[in-house]
Parts: sequence; structure tokens; C-alpha cells
Amino acid sequence: MPAGLSPLVSLATSMHAQPGVYALLLGSGVSTGAGVPTGWGIVGELVSRIAHVAGGEDASAAARANPESWWVENGSGELGYSTLLEALAPTAAARHGLLAEFFEGKDDDDEPVVPSRAHRAIAELVDRGVVRVIVTTNFDRLMERALQERGIEPQVISRPEAVNGMAPLAHSKATIIKLHGDYKDLGTLNTPTELSAYAPEWTTLLGQVFDEYGLVVSGWSAEWDSALVAALEGATSRRYPLYWDARSARHDNATRLLAFRAGTVIPAASADDLFSEMAEALDALDRMSTPPLSTALAVARLKKYLPDPVRRIDLHDLVMSFVEDVVRKIEASPITGDANYADLDRLYEDMFVAMERVTPLLIDGVWHSSGPEHTQLWSDVLQRLLDAALPAPDRWNRAYRGARLIPAFVAFAVMSMTAIARGNEGLMVSLGTRVEAVDRSRGGDDPTPAAQHLHYRGIAEDDWVKELPRWNGAGHFLYPASRLFGKELRRYFTERFQSDADFAVAYAGFEYRLGLLQSLTAGRNAISGEYVSDGNWVDEVPKAEIRFTKTLEHEAGRPWRNLFASHGLDATSHLVAHRARLSRYRRDW
Repeated sequence: MPAGLSPLVSLATSMHAQPGVYALLLGSGVSTGAGVPTGWGIVGELVSRIAHVAGGEDASAAARANPESWWVENGSGELGYSTLLEALAPTAAARHGLLAEFFEGKDDDDEPVVPSRAHRAIAELVDRGVVRVIVTTNFDRLMERALQERGIEPQVISRPEAVNGMAPLAHSKATIIKLHGDYKDLGTLNTPTELSAYAPEWTTLLGQVFDEYGLVVSGWSAEWDSALVAALEGATSRRYPLYWDARSARHDNATRLLAFRAGTVIPAASADDLFSEMAEALDALDRMSTPPLSTALAVARLKKYLPDPVRRIDLHDLVMSFVEDVVRKIEASPITGDANYADLDRLYEDMFVAMERVTPLLIDGVWHSSGPEHTQLWSDVLQRLLDAALPAPDRWNRAYRGARLIPAFVAFAVMSMTAIARGNEGLMVSLGTRVEAVDRSRGGDDPTPAAQHLHYRGIAEDDWVKELPRWNGAGHFLYPASRLFGKELRRYFTERFQSDADFAVAYAGFEYRLGLLQSLTAGRNAISGEYVSDGNWVDEVPKAEIRFTKTLEHEAGRPWRNLFASHGLDATSHLVAHRARLSRYRRDW
């Protein structure tokens, strides 16, 4: 192995490149994270029970603290897991009854034994196809349960006579070979005699596994099972490497087998850590090698992740991976130098196009999560786009700098409009007031709310917009920036708003609310826009205000009422005052 290369990285890379060529050999150490004791742990508990019968609570406590010393003084023969079981329970049925509580929990236990992090991480490895074969000396059923949680029904071979009827290893998604049997099966192997030699079927099957697969050993010390040690020693193939976790590779037999097979020790504090880190490494390799998701597939995954709290990180990574693509476009866009109207028009279009893959995720995400549980994710999206758009270079072109804010404006608009349509007014309030950014290019050091950064005048001045080549000389609108953004945002809502009229009403509602936020958070006055053109008033009241007032009368309007109250304002009187300010923007040809 190259110097400095982590054994875990080497193993994960090999697994990723050749899925299915590694098998796992698991011992009792893999189940300790689930509360199942190791063989020596069971020995300690059983010795303490023997001591309690022989000498009461004091003797039991002494035996639990040091079972070996107590056994030397009070027992007979060598103390070991297998020998103790053989002495206490000479028949298979007796051993089953003795061991059941260790592997399933007591009947009256409020917390029954469940799969550990190691079991679930291994199940993830099986689910992704990098592991198909699991050999285990454990006879609990935690591995099977972890696989079943992921919808995988493994092929379980727990008796040697079942080998002849099993499906070929390569044809089964998951095969668990339980060399010592299942603890509920009266044929489990525990005693030195039982573990000294395997049935021919086991020997043949192990020979195939050790010949055809690489091997990752975890939680098995190689101290108790002489038949399995012999099977490993008899495997002469070096087709694929052997890896062994450091925690269980300390004993003499393990050291000898590692040297014999030229194996590699993987540093790991526990099986939980080993397999969890392995799954994370494979996830990282997936992200490096997987082609970009199509938008449709990404939306499908988003809908799958949204209702599942366990997939919250996956959801965040999915959405933010698309946002990072936009950030790279922003960072590659010009910020200094001269600009003509044609250059600016192309840059505007580039920024709108850059958001085409992100907006379906934002619209569907907000639409299907009307509650507060995902607010932080939507805030992270806006925060990232704002931060990317507000660098502090020594020199900058004002028009170019404004264009870099277009993705943040688009994200804010589509999330807010979707949230409003779903009755989730609080999301727009939260995004506009609680997401903050510092604009050092203007000489400031204090963060200001997003609503202040997303004013039309800071993004695209009316005088610039009306001269863009896209209008073919006919860009003499009353509110050029409002017309530009209203027209461009329509492209993202072809499914949510079936008609242009419905979209126009929704966008006017967004502009009105954004103006409210800008007035309330200080800094800029409310934006002007087509929402206050002469045709959008009823007598002396904007149509957008009339619709907004109806919202305030219902529960959906509570976030706005709370916002007004936090500024010491009565909603009715404030809207009247705001209307007076908006009247200055009212224009007609």
C-alpha cells in the first residue's frame, strides 16, 4: 500500500471500483454496539450468576468485577465461553434458553435489542451492491433485521445441510452464512468440541468464499473457533486482499493469519465506526463519479426525502449540490470592466438560465413542506446565493455586481410565491428578515436583511433594463425592472400557474409583500413595480393590498401580524400609511 494512504480509503476505493468482490467475516464485536455482549461478556455474567448462587450478592459482585479470579478460586477447569456453556448447559436446548435474553432482551425490557450502527451501515453496503456475502460467527438475528429494514430479504444459511440447496452466492443480493447457527436453532455451535471441526458442507462453502472474495474481518478475534482459523489457513488464494479491524486483530491467531495472508489492519475504534466510515467514504466516491442528476430525477429524490427525518442530510446535500452549480456560475461571471447593454443582456440571461435546474427543487420542496421543519434548508439556499453574489473586490462594475444577485432574487421569489400559494406566509417573512448578508462592496460591515439586498434598484436599474437588446427598441415600460423579472420568472412556473393571469396576480402579491418587508426592515423604500401601475388599483387601494388584507384576517396572516407587532405597528394603520407611499409610484400613460 502506498505510504500515507489510509487502509480504509484503499478498501473503500477498491469496493467502489469492484462492487461485490468483498465478503465480510463478522464476530461478536459487531453486535456489541447493539447491547449484545461479547463471548467474554456473557462469561462474566454467567460466572456472576454462579457466584450469586454459591455465595450471595457479595460473591456475585466480586465475580462480575473479575470473573477469571473468582473462577480460579472457586471453579474448576479452564474458564472460557465455550467450556462454561458446556458445563452449565450440556444440551443444545438448554443453551438456547440460557442465551436468549442476551440476544433479544428480556421479555419485560423496555428497550429490546435492535441493530447497531454497524449492522445498519453494513445493510447500506449491501443495498448499494458492494457487499453480497456475510459470514458470521454470531447467532443473533440483528444483521437480518438491519437488512429487512432496508427492504432486503437475505438468503440465510444457518445449517450445513442447507448449503446444497442454496442459491449461488453471485445470484443472491445478500447471503448470510451463520457458521455457528441461529440461537433459536437447537443446532447452534458453542462448545470446544463443536467448534473444533466443521461439517464438510461448511468447509467447502468457506473454501469458495475465501477463494473468490476479498475479506473484511471485524469483531472476530480468532481465539475461540479453531475450525474457522483452519479454513482461513487452508485458503491459498490471494485473488483479493484481507482487511482486519485493529480492535479485534490483536491476538496471536489474528496476528498469525494476517501475516500468512499478507493482510492489512484497519484502524477503527469499533465496528460501528469502521462500517459507518466505510459507508461515508463510498458516498463520497459516488458523488465524485456519478454524472449530474437530471432535474426530473432530482425532484423525484427530493419528494422521497422530504417526509423522512432520517434523510434530512440527504435532502440538504441534494438541494445544495444544485445550488453550488449556480454559485460556480456566479463566481465565474464578470465583476469588473466596462459593460455595454448587449453584454449585460447576455449576463442576465445566463443568470436566469443558471437557475432553471434549481427552481423545480425549490418549488416542489416548498410546496410539499408547508410546515417549518425545512425552513433552515430554504434559508441556507438563499444565504449561499447572497453570499456568493456579494464579494468585496477592489474594483467592481455596478451593473455586473447587480446581475450576480439575480439567482438570489429568483430563489427568494419562487420560494416565497410557492409558500404564499400554500398558505405558508411565514416562510417569506423568515427568508426576507432573518437571512442576512454583509455587502462590503458598499463599505459596510453589518449584516442587513435579505429583503434589502433584493431591491430592484440594487440588481437592475430601470434605465439599464429598458435599453436591453431583448426588447428590440420597445422597452419603454412604466416599470422596466418589474417587467423583466415578472417575464423571466414566468418560465419557472409553467406547471404551478396554468395561466399568465394567475401568475401576474401571484407576482403582484409577491412584489407587494417584498415592498412591505423593505419598508419594515429599514434601509430602502419599497420597490415600485407593475403591482402599483394605475390599472392595478381599485379606487385608491392597490389590488395587491386588498388581497393581502384578506390574508391577514385568517390564520395564514399571523406571521405578518406578528411582524407588524414586533415593530410596534397596528396592521391596519400601517397598511394605510404604506398605501400612501405606494401612491407615489402610481403611473399611467
